[in-house]
Amino acid sequence: MILRPLQAHDAESYRTLMLQAYDVYPQAFTSSVAERAAMPLSWWEKRLDNPLDRLLGAFAGDTLAGIVGLAFEPREKARHKVTLFGMYVIEAYQQQGLGRRLVEAALAEARRHPRLKVIQLTVTAGNDAAFALYRRCGFIQFGLEPLAVRVGVEYFDKIHMWRELKAE
Repeated sequence: MILRPLQAHDAESYRTLMLQAYDVYPQAFTSSVAERAAMPLSWWEKRLDNPLDRLLGAFAGDTLAGIVGLAFEPREKARHKVTLFGMYVIEAYQQQGLGRRLVEAALAEARRHPRLKVIQLTVTAGNDAAFALYRRCGFIQFGLEPLAVRVGVEYFDKIHMWRELKAE
């Protein structure tokens, strides 16, 4: 398994993986399949070229098996923070430690930026496996956002987590 930053030429694989993620776990993502499927491939390419986002992919050969993103804060007073987002591992590679490798790769990438002091994320309440993974990686819950995401007629809460970025 090779972990590396995604680039514009990975846009089609990225699009396919994320559309699958939105479909399989709709409560875990704010975006929906319908709204993202409508986006042209150029939108996905721009997302991978955006200097405020860093997307890391795990490849098994030519297959994009997992993804995690970092969203850097553009505002001057908040540039010490980064948000982990878009975490997903395809079913064939789940429960093999790939999620942890992706989170650790995101943490390592964030530590490469000396101005960053804090990394934050949200996880859907009830997603016990993801919550446990983030806890194992040093994240601490600091809040709960009720009714954060609506899927059909159901609402899902989001747990807000953070951790300090220290050299390790």
